[in-house]
Amino acid sequence: MTSGSGKLLGMLPVLLHANRLLIGLVFVFSGFVKAVDPLGTVYKIEDYLTAFDGIWGGLTFLAFPAAFLLIAVELLIGLNLVFQVKFKLSSWLAFAFMLVMTPLTLYIALYNPVTDCGCFGDALKVSNWMTFYKNVFFFILTLLLLVFQNKYNKIFLPNVEWGFITVFVVASFGFMVYNLTHLPVLDFRPYKIGVNIPDEMKVPDDAPGDVYEYKFVYEKDGARKIFSIDQLPDSSWTFVSQETKLVSEGYKPPIHDLVILTADFEDVTEEVLNYEGTSYLIVMYDLQKTSERGIEKVKAFVTNKLKEHPEVKVYALTASSSHDIQEFKTKYGLTFPFYKTDPITLKTMIRANPGVMKLVGGTVKGKWNGMRL
Repeated sequence: MTSGSGKLLGMLPVLLHANRLLIGLVFVFSGFVKAVDPLGTVYKIEDYLTAFDGIWGGLTFLAFPAAFLLIAVELLIGLNLVFQVKFKLSSWLAFAFMLVMTPLTLYIALYNPVTDCGCFGDALKVSNWMTFYKNVFFFILTLLLLVFQNKYNKIFLPNVEWGFITVFVVASFGFMVYNLTHLPVLDFRPYKIGVNIPDEMKVPDDAPGDVYEYKFVYEKDGARKIFSIDQLPDSSWTFVSQETKLVSEGYKPPIHDLVILTADFEDVTEEVLNYEGTSYLIVMYDLQKTSERGIEKVKAFVTNKLKEHPEVKVYALTASSSHDIQEFKTKYGLTFPFYKTDPITLKTMIRANPGVMKLVGGTVKGKWNGMRL
């Protein structure tokens, strides 16, 4: 045996444990950022099922349990690998997980049913192709984990291992339930507390814009030819069609899709956001799914605030129809005005239905789940 190969064999245990820790920590990170915002994971799975359409589109009711199961599995695999608990079982689970996710992310990269995979929640945005490359890399690492699994020594007795697993599972579900019934303990979205919404909607004067490539198809004597915008033909050619391709995307402000409309589709976004005093946004993306107990608490909360501070403004934001809005206001005796906003934007603003957001001069000063008021 040469000295070089001897050194390599001597480093093997270090490399194997580094591989174990890397895989484990990535699984923990992926699971943790989803567990912080379980409702966001539910929305992402719904997006996938809707995008796949067909039979999948009718399975959106499974998004909620699927999200909790996915998060729990990721956290359990990751924690088991980090602490070397039930190592052989966890190695197989990690390999099986990547065996499913790698071809799935290849399909997503090829056909682009969703623009963001959501593998790291809102904490880290990764393109679909980068997600696939990442999964190929970790598929290889999990395969190595299986090949060399006998090189890892058992650390804990079986009863102790099952004790660890019980703690991991209970803690994972407890953490998810807390974030679901309150609000995420870490807010990775652009409407976090402390953010001035109007400022986050501004585009700097020197910001780059979208760059497009234009191609024009012209015909002459039965032959068609493609021309660029700088090389357009003379009048003897007949225009047929135009192709527009986005070459590079320009600057997009952190908040670029917030539009608040009246029932008559009048844009009142600036009026609502630029109010210098205190205002409360009551966010209910779907009135038919709004918690009855939650809206009663919101109503009591708003009534008390208006008694204490009559100058406070209250606006309800929803994506529901005008008919649903009128029925909802009548049913609960609500007098504050309702406005229409895109449902995805409302889900991004606050992970609750109903949710309450406090603004002072357009700056987010507080956010609450309506059920916890």
